[in-house]
Amino acid sequence: MSVHAPTDGVTRTLLQENPSPAKGWKTVQTLVEIPRRRESGRHSHPGVEVGYIVRGDVSMEFDDGTTLRLRTGDPFFIPSDTIHNARNIGKVTTMMLSTYVVDETKPLVTTYTH
Repeated sequence: MSVHAPTDGVTRTLLQENPSPAKGWKTVQTLVEIPRRRESGRHSHPGVEVGYIVRGDVSMEFDDGTTLRLRTGDPFFIPSDTIHNARNIGKVTTMMLSTYVVDETKPLVTTYTH
């Protein structure tokens, strides 16, 4: 029996990256895919994330204890530097379109372990 980490198979494909109208910021758009029974892992972004569930069912879990149930067609918004985890709770690979407006001097994703 093989053992898989919770984040195995999760991908973030860069679709476009452009300067933001605000100096020192950039706009990044990605397609995030999370296989069944997998999760993004706890992470944050140095700016806002505006997202849309293209396909699938997600439990978006925040460190403050809040959880959002998101389904195909649902939009979502995550404030800057908010630690969150997207867990696929559906039957298909989840696809999320995420657009970020972030500090151009920082990495797009900062991961956290428990």
